[in-house]
Amino acid sequence: MAYRLRVQLPTIKMRVFKKKTVTDDLKQVILIRADLKLPKGKAAAQAAHASVEAVLRSGSDLVNAWHGQGMKKVVLKIPDEKSLLHCQQAAKKEGLVASLITDAGKTIVAPGTKTCVAIGPAPEAAVDGITGELPTY
Repeated sequence: MAYRLRVQLPTIKMRVFKKKTVTDDLKQVILIRADLKLPKGKAAAQAAHASVEAVLRSGSDLVNAWHGQGMKKVVLKIPDEKSLLHCQQAAKKEGLVASLITDAGKTIVAPGTKTCVAIGPAPEAAVDGITGELPTY
């Protein structure tokens, strides 16, 4: 015997926001600590964690525009933890998304080690203002 359940759902008023048009060239920069001397695979995994976390924290209009531009990413070396945290704070001060990755310590580094930061996606000029002097990884 089948029962038919009728439910009256409440009416929900939805606000519609205009989509922002992003016209700047966008990029994401991932900063990896050079002092840790991470193996290539570990560095790649940490960079991927940072990139994904930053994208998840970014607005969809920005991510869609960045995706449409080819999702430019640049991986740079940063000397140490102090410099890493300085760049993260500088990015946040400028209103940019900056995701800091802290390792769980299950493989190579000690638990709680801050390994990298991803900044953006954001306008290229804004990111370069913070990271423009750093060498590639």
